[in-house]
Amino acid sequence: MVRDVVSVARYLEGELLQGEVPSARHVNSVVRIDSFGVPTDRLFATLVTTDEQPILALIDDPERAALLREVVLVTSADTPPLRQVLSAARITAIVGARTSQELLMPRLTALLAVDQAAEARAITSAMRVLTLAARRSGITGVIAELAHRIDGWAVLLDRHGEVITTAGAGSLHIDDAMAVATGRPVRVRHRALQVHPVGPGQDISARLVTAPRNDSSGRGRELSSQAAALLDLLMRTRDSSHLERLGRSMMLETVLEGGDGAMRLLRRWGVHERTLVGFALASRTSGVDVEHLLALWLDELGAEHVFTSHRGFIHGLLREEHAEEIAHRVRAFASTLYLGLGRSAGTDELARSVDEARQACEAARTSGERVVSYAAIPTVSFVLEQLAPEQAQRIGRLLDPLRSGDQGTELIETLRVFLATNSAWGESASRLRIHRQTLTARIRRIEDLIGLSLADPDDRVAAWLALRASDG
Repeated sequence: MVRDVVSVARYLEGELLQGEVPSARHVNSVVRIDSFGVPTDRLFATLVTTDEQPILALIDDPERAALLREVVLVTSADTPPLRQVLSAARITAIVGARTSQELLMPRLTALLAVDQAAEARAITSAMRVLTLAARRSGITGVIAELAHRIDGWAVLLDRHGEVITTAGAGSLHIDDAMAVATGRPVRVRHRALQVHPVGPGQDISARLVTAPRNDSSGRGRELSSQAAALLDLLMRTRDSSHLERLGRSMMLETVLEGGDGAMRLLRRWGVHERTLVGFALASRTSGVDVEHLLALWLDELGAEHVFTSHRGFIHGLLREEHAEEIAHRVRAFASTLYLGLGRSAGTDELARSVDEARQACEAARTSGERVVSYAAIPTVSFVLEQLAPEQAQRIGRLLDPLRSGDQGTELIETLRVFLATNSAWGESASRLRIHRQTLTARIRRIEDLIGLSLADPDDRVAAWLALRASDG
């Protein structure tokens, strides 16, 4: 806890006479009046213990009285002349303290020492959490946790004043942070901004700007200062985890392309199964590091890390027996996770299984179920199971015009990816590794051949059912 002026008055059982120092201002030091000098920290209040006579003498010393307006006088005396002098000089004071004048100084010193020790423990505990956030989520995790700990917002700027990452800050806050960090002459809307250099001396790599909700929070300032040192370490250390994620992502892309190259890469990866299951995993809240959690589970199972992250989803491939184990852990996990599982597929159809897993994961988020298998989604499997074999074949023949030409395989795959990504043009082009204009030309060609408009929801459903019927 941090003592403010009003809580000190309650502790001493005295009466607080309001002057120019706010009653909610936090206290960080106590001195006797004969040792008092000019206050150096305007964010905190200084307690000055005194008896009645030095206060009465302020009538003849207006300069001394003006200086004392910036502190809080504490005395056990309480007389009408004393109150009159304090009121005329607009000095904040605690009068009538239930402690003898001789014991005021040692008692307040002991009170603040205990308070500062508690603050130090709180900061140490918070730094442990920030360090854990750094290990799990790097710079972004530190900034997010820091904003939460100071009950405010935080902005990390590079040496040129450009934003690296923020947490809890709106556009106006970011403008203020950039103005203060770069010394621009603008009116800042937040009066408790703190700027902490990231890096020693002249070797500053960034600036951390924070704004605790409580203007005089010493804990927030000290925690932000230590967080700046942690950020300096992170920014000067090569992020091997980032390189690992990038490598896994590129390897998974190769695997999903299928063919002999995919099979060879899987074997070098330590996966020798002929069939695998695509999966997609997501969390209901951002407070769960899903990627780190999945890595721990796979390590416990002795499974390879054949996964990557994209737009809030962790997707990849699992052995069939491991898929059941992961599903069990998702159902038992304390926070809500959503797992989608595709159908088992061979090397050349793994991309399809991963697409199915994404759709199953979306279905899980919509329905609130923790684990959904694509084969059990009613909108697909139920409809197909109700059809006679000849009816399913008739639906599948809807795509025969695509198969008859030289580009049949190419057009079928384009249609599958386009529908699997919910008609997202940019993502479809990226996954197909073609230009967006090429994708547009292919979709128009597909629509001309099958007589459907992929902009129409009903036609998209018909095309997807035809694909599924053909797969069966």
